[in-house]
Amino acid sequence: MAERLFYHWRVLATGFCFALFGLCGVLLGFVIFPLLHLFIWNRQRRIRVARATIRTAFQLFIGLMQQLGILRYELIGMERLERAGLLILANHPSLIDTVFLMALTGNAVGVLKAELKNNVFMRGVASAAGYIFNDQGYALIDACIGALGAGSNLIIFPEGTRTPLVGAMQMKRGAANIALRAHSNITPVIISCEPRMLPKGQPWWQVPSRTASFRIEVKEDIDITRFKNESANDAVAARHLTAFLQNYFTEEVQRHA
Repeated sequence: MAERLFYHWRVLATGFCFALFGLCGVLLGFVIFPLLHLFIWNRQRRIRVARATIRTAFQLFIGLMQQLGILRYELIGMERLERAGLLILANHPSLIDTVFLMALTGNAVGVLKAELKNNVFMRGVASAAGYIFNDQGYALIDACIGALGAGSNLIIFPEGTRTPLVGAMQMKRGAANIALRAHSNITPVIISCEPRMLPKGQPWWQVPSRTASFRIEVKEDIDITRFKNESANDAVAARHLTAFLQNYFTEEVQRHA
């Protein structure tokens, strides 16, 4: 009986958090961040303040979800994120992954789906923080390289979407191209969630049977030098690096499954 009541509580608490997330997105995007234009005229400084505000909001949001019993989490190797200009690649089991990484990483910039440009809850936030949308074609890679060169920490999910419940993860080549063209080593983050919470294709009200436990580990950097040196050109290097990342993330995720 108590387990059943706790399950219903987590459904209600999850719905509350979704509503709160949307409300905060509107408040930040249409009230707080527009006010920054009145007080901070320098665009780069304004972007950094916006990103710091988002990071604090996401930290509070994760803390709230933990207090409500929706999830618990374990963090490992977070000191590796205390650097600048990182190319952070992570697997993507849950919708909450983005919130975690933005909360844990300073001066973070994310690559967002193009449809979020028209999302009333996210467009103001994304614009104020200088996030990158994935509809820019070849210019997308240049925008990502520019963000890294400016000292931002770029967060990318190389699968391009959440890992499906059935089947293996499939890495796309974009993240490898960015790493090679930017001459940037990769900071991998392995995220595990047991039981799976908010996976691809599952509505928010289908919460797991018990509280979801997240494990987020920042691993040692992956040196890309050998992929450049051992390949005839960047196209071949990107293919080899993508295959390496596919195996690397698959093995690491299975290790903690």
